[in-house]
Amino acid sequence: MKKRIHIAQRSRLVRLLREIRIEARLTQMDLAVRIERDQTFVSKYESGQRRLDVLEAREICQAIGITLEEFARRLEKVLK
Repeated sequence: MKKRIHIAQRSRLVRLLREIRIEARLTQMDLAVRIERDQTFVSKYESGQRRLDVLEAREICQAIGITLEEFARRLEKVLK
């Protein structure tokens, strides 16, 4: 049961990461350029194939134009 909850939460996290990028009107390539990574890096974490650490998440938030705190608030909201 716990694993299913974790998978569902991870799915919501991935969806939120994609959502904030789209809200900022950025393609995966646009974001990749801003964070100086390959487009595949963005694609892999948006598809759940790769996990992000908190510093990477912060870097992505900064590149998109939101604070890590705002991202965390939105994440908490979608996880409830």
